[in-house]
Amino acid sequence: MKTYLITGGCGFIGSNFIHYLFENELAVKVINLDKMTYAGNKENLNFIENQSNYSFIKGDICDREAVGQVLQKYNPDIIVHFAAESHVDRSIDGPAEFIQTNVVGTLNLLIESNQWLKELDRKTKDNFRFIHVSTDEVYGSLGGEGKFLETTPYNPSSPYSASKASSDHIVRSWFRTFDFPAIITNCSNNYGPYQFPEKLIPLMIINALAGKELPVYGTGLNVRDWLYVRDHCEAIQTIVDIGGVGETYNIGGDNEITNIKIVRIICDVLDELTPQVSGESYSDRIVYVDDRPGHDFRYAIDASKVKNKLGWAPKESFETGIKKTILWYLNNQNWWKNIQEKIYQQERLGVVK
Repeated sequence: MKTYLITGGCGFIGSNFIHYLFENELAVKVINLDKMTYAGNKENLNFIENQSNYSFIKGDICDREAVGQVLQKYNPDIIVHFAAESHVDRSIDGPAEFIQTNVVGTLNLLIESNQWLKELDRKTKDNFRFIHVSTDEVYGSLGGEGKFLETTPYNPSSPYSASKASSDHIVRSWFRTFDFPAIITNCSNNYGPYQFPEKLIPLMIINALAGKELPVYGTGLNVRDWLYVRDHCEAIQTIVDIGGVGETYNIGGDNEITNIKIVRIICDVLDELTPQVSGESYSDRIVYVDDRPGHDFRYAIDASKVKNKLGWAPKESFETGIKKTILWYLNNQNWWKNIQEKIYQQERLGVVK
């Protein structure tokens, strides 16, 4: 039982990971450091906010002094670094914020963590781990065949993926130069509860329920490998427990699906769970819109390393995971309606003019 410092713990994957830790009684204490940007939502963690072994700190990883104070006060055994600007469309509109948070923020976290670690005893140092959570987008775009390996050269296409590639390189350099006990993970597209509604799957669910059009970029034939977020959380915890220091692990869901097929699956499930009074299918609202600039054609993860060496494998098929996800959005409409009213009204972002 260890103390975890989670950066970005009020975001989508971070909050799901905190849920996972508490549900499985894996942490003696969880410290959640989150800047609370538009995608951070404390309601994601209402169930633990008053628990004595949970602490929320509103803070920015770009503030080195604040990061250092958190480390000195709580002495974490594990840092899991989720905090990042993560939406490709927003990175097109405002790339500077992505560089600041994803690159400079990660650098600050590494500098302060390495300095703090020097002051600790040998046993504590040996047991400490820094898990840097990254994306498969750093590898760029695939053609019709092949999958990303941990050794695939980086070739990012967007300001978002370039910023994450930069942070990966910095983390790797800290291991090689300073013997800092870091591990990097690169995951495929996540989906599940608590995902901010600018992303494809929640956007389609919410637009459908609201009677809006379902916009699909370009031809809809871009392919992504989809990973249910709780499977991702389990993979991260497996890496915390038995992952090799200095290693990189690709985490994927073995679910390569085109964007248009994703939208049609969502419509089919909604037709089954909450049919429209008119009798029409939700798929009648699908419209094709101008493609995103620099839109990568295909991502596909080869996760054989984490499977074969660490024994992890995803539990959810896309069919089971998407049904769980849609049911969650149907049963938690206040959660996303609050976001609609205060922050985001499903407007299109990332349009180059």
